[in-house]
Amino acid sequence: MLKIVGSCVAEYNHTVPDNADALDEAPPITDADMARAIHRVGLQPAPSKKIKINIALDPDVVSWFKHQSGERGYQTLINATLREAMQRRTLEDTLRRIIRERVADGRSSNQLIKQ
Repeated sequence: MLKIVGSCVAEYNHTVPDNADALDEAPPITDADMARAIHRVGLQPAPSKKIKINIALDPDVVSWFKHQSGERGYQTLINATLREAMQRRTLEDTLRRIIRERVADGRSSNQLIKQ
């Protein structure tokens, strides 16, 4: 076999020994090991996989999402809509808390809007 190293070409003979598996010091990976594993992308934990559930929706709701989904799957669109509702709710709650705190400090709503 030929191996190219820089601009040089060297000939080498590389064979795998018959007992290569016996030379491996790593224990076999089991399903239990995989269940305990933390899946990472780079050094950050990877996003969790989606959970399959059964949910009963009105037929017109499913039909609307199927019609709206186009290229993507309608379940993906339902998931995105639910995520958006969660984020909007969090923003609403934050804004309400800030307004309550400012009102409790004695600031009027006109002072809040001018800031």
